Amino acid sequence: MLSEEKLIMTSSPHIKTEDDTRSIMLDVIIALTFPLIMAIYFFGWRSLTLTLTAVASCIAFEWLYRYFMKKPSSIGDLSAIVTGMLIAFNLPVTTPMWIPVVGSFFAIVIVKQLYGGLGKNFMNPALGARAFLLSWPALISLWVKAKPLADSSFPLLKSISREALSPDVIAAATPLAKMKQGFLPSTPMPSVDGDIVSTLRDMAVGNIAGCIGEVSAIVLIAAGIYLIVRKVITPHIPLAYISTVAVLTYLFPRGGNDPLQWMLFSLTSGGLMLGAVFMATDYVTSPVSRTGRIIYGIGCGLLTVLIRYFGAYPEGVSFAILIMNVCVWAIEKISRPGRFGVKRFKKAGDTK
Repeated sequence: MLSEEKLIMTSSPHIKTEDDTRSIMLDVIIALTFPLIMAIYFFGWRSLTLTLTAVASCIAFEWLYRYFMKKPSSIGDLSAIVTGMLIAFNLPVTTPMWIPVVGSFFAIVIVKQLYGGLGKNFMNPALGARAFLLSWPALISLWVKAKPLADSSFPLLKSISREALSPDVIAAATPLAKMKQGFLPSTPMPSVDGDIVSTLRDMAVGNIAGCIGEVSAIVLIAAGIYLIVRKVITPHIPLAYISTVAVLTYLFPRGGNDPLQWMLFSLTSGGLMLGAVFMATDYVTSPVSRTGRIIYGIGCGLLTVLIRYFGAYPEGVSFAILIMNVCVWAIEKISRPGRFGVKRFKKAGDTK
């Protein structure tokens, strides 16, 4: 007698893949290791301490929240590690150690878990934490020159004050701050003591003042290529984002500067590469369709340039991505493809 085999049918889409959240996040962690190595090289071992503090805090807050809410533990998906690394990458090396702890609490508990956990948050947790930490602008805006640690190093845990740093270590103005005033980073600013002149090579390699994870454009591009090759992200959002910034800054340079130079410095300064590769491409807070991703990337680029040009803050990447996060529902609505086999009628009741 032949045995009867039962066929179990589930809802569409019927896609089989070996990838899961853990494997995807592991690839992102590997990619984030590239800029972390550069951060340690340019700013010292305190960069690693900041990153480990943020990662440990994110893991702890996620475990504690789900434990007290009697929910299954989710720290195994590794998403908390990615969030912690991105929080640290958005901070200067001089940041007090309690800052990434506060940022981790806001990112994990407020932005992520209170909305239901991974997959249900409406904005990127790390960027939400970055915006929240601007409540302490003096503590997260003490910039130092790259490679100040040739003969000495920053304390791994102890707080760093402006008074404790020598004048030749403190950066008078980051490249973005100079561009905000219409100067190229390669041009000396008049009447500014301790001004740092940065070449395009410095900007591309990362030999500049800035947040620990955003300084090396070349390494961030390499990390993005790794994620694209691994099929963790698609190139639509990063290319649309970066191309939009490139076109706008080339067409509308500030201060009468050379358009090509202004464009190149705009692309290699600030958190543009970090945001375009790692944060704008977040699965949860970015569109699903190809058309939607392109619209989303263009919107991020447009807002970044507008904020950099007309906002009070020299950087616009974080706010641009956060604003576009809350617009994803509208982008999905207008870019949603029609269902296969369903006709769209011009008028209600028209069956022709």
